[in-house]
Amino acid sequence: MTDHGISSQRSNWKSYTLWAAQVLTAFAFFAAGMAKIAGAERMVTLFNEIGAGQWLRYTTGVLEMTGAILILIPSRAWLGGLLLSCIMVGAIYVHLAVVGGSFLPAPVLLVLSAWIAYERRPAIRA
Repeated sequence: MTDHGISSQRSNWKSYTLWAAQVLTAFAFFAAGMAKIAGAERMVTLFNEIGAGQWLRYTTGVLEMTGAILILIPSRAWLGGLLLSCIMVGAIYVHLAVVGGSFLPAPVLLVLSAWIAYERRPAIRA
């Protein structure tokens, strides 16, 4: 097999892996956003513990759903990844400083979102 064939296989594998990450990340964030918007008891309780008011729950839910949709649009996936990364930085801070408990999903989603943002970033034209 030539070097070109190996490079092409790696490129295809990376592309498929990235799309799979985008779909799974979009699903996770859309589901979390819907739970917040729908007023799931766990979400209402969590945002009460944060103490910022339920408006933050709605805002976070809308932003999560928006980011989930954006990462599925090829030309806007970088923007969705960036938005969701920022949300996850906030989530990690809130879990560490305010509510405690397991914050493991947030760093995993942060890494996935940041990877999507990086890989789908627009090319800089000279």
